[in-house]
Amino acid sequence: MNRIRVFVAGACGKMGQETVRAILKEEDLEIVGVSDVQNQGMDIGLILGINPLGIKISGMLNVQYMKEVKADVLVDFTNPQSVFANAKEAIKAGVVSIIGATGLDEQEITELEEMVKEHQAGVFIAPNFALGAILMMKYAKETAKYFSHVDIIEYHHDNKLDAPSGTALKTAEMISHIRKPMIQGHPNEYEKIPGSRGGDMNGIHIHSVRLPGMVAHQEVIFGGYGQTLTIRHDAYTRETYMPGVLLAIRKSFQMKGLIVGLENFLD
Repeated sequence: MNRIRVFVAGACGKMGQETVRAILKEEDLEIVGVSDVQNQGMDIGLILGINPLGIKISGMLNVQYMKEVKADVLVDFTNPQSVFANAKEAIKAGVVSIIGATGLDEQEITELEEMVKEHQAGVFIAPNFALGAILMMKYAKETAKYFSHVDIIEYHHDNKLDAPSGTALKTAEMISHIRKPMIQGHPNEYEKIPGSRGGDMNGIHIHSVRLPGMVAHQEVIFGGYGQTLTIRHDAYTRETYMPGVLLAIRKSFQMKGLIVGLENFLD
């Protein structure tokens, strides 16, 4: 059986370590390389607290190294400052890039889209890998056909760098495909403290909470006459994301073009 050869960037981070552990359990997948700015030169097995795997942690990603290990797929859980450069290196190497870090702007996504066309490569961007979160977004889009007033509240740990989350932005974007832009609340309302009503995306208010003790949670609250409807998803551990990561690896293997959102891979 030909196994899919996976390279993991950001392998020493919490999501990176969980991804390596998950891949090691799968018969059709193989870890061929890892990178991180931390623990360079160490065996990734020691970082995971298991026996050495014979795979040492490299530093910066480059085309030559990914070609040397014959990677098929790059799974990137670094940070918004690194994923763009890493994706460009992967495209040049003919490696499908799976981006799990949020923070890419529209200009960067457009540039990646142009590069994949030029190199006949693939890039998959996932605002969220939790299957429950994907269903939450799909249900929110469906609900927007019947409820036009909606707020999004997302909760994350206090070390998250970006706000709002990629999931909240993706949810608002999906709702906006159904619901026309509108002003919610009283037309003459004002904020005693700037930002009290949250961020505004096409009239959808998005609120970001950052507190220790949380992992990743989101509520989409719809309001109607005499009723509200709340769709909520909670991720309590990073294992939550692994079925989605494995699905993305298998579905994006040998893909061409740029795709955003795990919902595109659901049957």
